[in-house]
Amino acid sequence: MPPLTSAHFTASLQSALDTAWKYFIAGGNFMWPLLACLVLGITVILFKLLTLRREIIMPAGLENEVANIESCIEKGQIEPLLKKFDQGKSALARLSAVAVHNRGKSQTDISDAVQTAARLEVLHLNSGMAALDVVITISPLLGLLGTASGLAFLFTQLGETGDMSNTQVITKGIAIALNTTIFGLAITVPCVVAQTFFNRLIESYTTELELLLSKLVHVCQKVTNRP
Repeated sequence: MPPLTSAHFTASLQSALDTAWKYFIAGGNFMWPLLACLVLGITVILFKLLTLRREIIMPAGLENEVANIESCIEKGQIEPLLKKFDQGKSALARLSAVAVHNRGKSQTDISDAVQTAARLEVLHLNSGMAALDVVITISPLLGLLGTASGLAFLFTQLGETGDMSNTQVITKGIAIALNTTIFGLAITVPCVVAQTFFNRLIESYTTELELLLSKLVHVCQKVTNRP
């Protein structure tokens, strides 16, 4: 087998792009809104991969310090931790700061303040998911609409010519009409997988934050002055 040169690679890439373009054009006008759905879906997935990183939500080091906050208080090492809370570089830090700023109040009051702030953080965690829902919903519908439109046009043309014996033309026309359905489903499947993954990840973060903050609220309820 001859070695793959840059010229061969360029030629193969150009051939693949030409084939994809012919496939795209053959699908008709409905391929353009499907292309917009593809771009939107990829953008949202990349955005969520960047914004749902653990170091942005609840860094491992800060998580460990919050889990052992009582030990930090006993050792008199709480000040560095409070500074991290005030910097608010993660969701855990911002929610912990709310709990600390309401220290000395009743547990109910602290919990209410934290829950109010947590709703905003959860809203941030879910940002972009609505757009992913839209892509998942309309992509297969646009694909089916494109196929139905293509088939209607094909049978209209055959009805006008009156030639129903050319099976090759009919099967080729049906295959082209199905392009939009294939493209729509190809967009939907990875978006559904990504949506499931992101929803599970958000649910996991929410549960872990709730467990950590419930302990922090209990500690803050017992403190009347800044440690």
